[in-house]
Amino acid sequence: MRKNLLVSSMMAFVLTLAVGTAEDAMAQQAKPIRIGVNTAIQLQVGRDSMDGVKMATDELNEQGGMLGRKFEMTVADEGEAANEGPKVGIAAVNKLTSDDHVDVLIGGYDSGVTLGELPHIARAKTIFLGIGSAAPAIQQKVKDDYQQYKYIFRVNPINSAKNSNALLGFISGKLKGELGYKKISILGENAKWVQDMVPAIKKGAEAAGLEVPVAEFFDVQTTDFSPIFSKVKDSGSQYLIVILSHAASDVFVKQWYDAKVPVPIGGIDVKSMDANFFDRIGGKSIAEVSVNFLLRAPLTPKTVPWWDKFVSLYKRAPVYTASGAYEAVHIYAEAVKRAGTTDTDAVIKELEKTDYIGPRGRVQFDELHEVKDGPGFVNVLFVQWQNNGERVVIWPKEVANGKMINPPWLAQN
Repeated sequence: MRKNLLVSSMMAFVLTLAVGTAEDAMAQQAKPIRIGVNTAIQLQVGRDSMDGVKMATDELNEQGGMLGRKFEMTVADEGEAANEGPKVGIAAVNKLTSDDHVDVLIGGYDSGVTLGELPHIARAKTIFLGIGSAAPAIQQKVKDDYQQYKYIFRVNPINSAKNSNALLGFISGKLKGELGYKKISILGENAKWVQDMVPAIKKGAEAAGLEVPVAEFFDVQTTDFSPIFSKVKDSGSQYLIVILSHAASDVFVKQWYDAKVPVPIGGIDVKSMDANFFDRIGGKSIAEVSVNFLLRAPLTPKTVPWWDKFVSLYKRAPVYTASGAYEAVHIYAEAVKRAGTTDTDAVIKELEKTDYIGPRGRVQFDELHEVKDGPGFVNVLFVQWQNNGERVVIWPKEVANGKMINPPWLAQN
C-alpha cells in the first residue's frame, strides 16, 4: 500500500514537473521578442528610427512573428548630444537592457554618445545594431577585444573614414576632374566623428593636386558663420566642403544663401538629408550638395516599394536612419530564424553570416562587424538640391541622373 502510494506520489511529481516545464516553454514562446530603440526622439533621425523599426516589426508580426513569438518595440531617448553629452544615452541603454530586458538594441545617432554607451552594452551582453553613428572607433572595439564587444554591429551608415574616401572621390572626380576646380576649403563641426575626417580630406585633396587654403573646425554651438564665410571667400576657394551633423545646418545654409557667398557648398550635411529641408529653410539650400544613402530610385528592387510604403504610412519622406532601422529588424529576425533561438551567442554567429538585400543595397558585415560598401553593396550618393526642391544624384557618375548646378547668384557651369 505504502509502495503504491509512493509510486503515485512520484508519478504526480513527474507529471507536475512535466506540465510546469511545458508551461514554461509555452510561456517563453509566447513572450515577445523585445527590440529596444535608443535614439534621439526629438530629431527626424530619431523619429525615422522608430518608424523604421515599427514598419518592419508590423510586417513580421503580420506574418506570425518569429519562433512563435511576436516582436515588440520599446523606446528610450538618447537626448540631444550637443547639449547633454553621452549621459542621457547611457541611461537609455541601461534602462532598455536592465529594466526592459530587451533582446536586441537598434539605434544610435551621435558617435560620442554611442562610444559612451558601448561598455554598458557589452556589460549587458546585448546585441547592438547601430543605424546612425559613423565613427570608425565604434567597430574598432570589435577588433581590439572581440569577446567583450562581439555584440556590436553597424548596419548603417557607412563609417566616416569610408565617407572620407567617397568625399575624396567627389573632390577629385567631380570638382577637379569634371569642373576643373583648383582650390577648395574644408569646414567641419568639432565633433568626434569629424575630427579625423578634416585632416584626411585635406591631405587627400592636396595629393589629388588641389590647394586647400582653409581647413578648420567650428564649435557646434556657432550661430554666426559670417567670419568663416569671409575667410573662405578671401582665400579664393572655388568650393567649400562642409561636414556637419549636430550643428545648426538650417542657420548655416540660410546665412550662406542670404550673404550670397560666391562659393558653392557641399559635402556631408546630415540635416540636409531631411526631405523637408529645402522647404523648411525657404528654398535656401538651392545647389547645396550632400551625401545620402537613400533616395526614391531603383537602387535595389526593394527601394521604391519600400519608400512609397513609408511615405504612405508616415506622410513624409524617410531619412537614412529609417531604412537602416527597417533593415536592422529584418537582419536580426533572419539571424534568429537561422539560429532557431534568441540566444545571444547563437544569433551573433548568424548575424556574421548576414547576406540581405534591403532598400539601400546588399548588406554584409566584415570582420569588424562593419557594413560592407562599394560596388554591389551599400553606396554613398552625392545629391544636390535643385529648383523646386527636386533632389538630383550628381555623383558617382554611373548613377547620376542630373547635371550639377551653381547657386543662382553665380554663373552656371
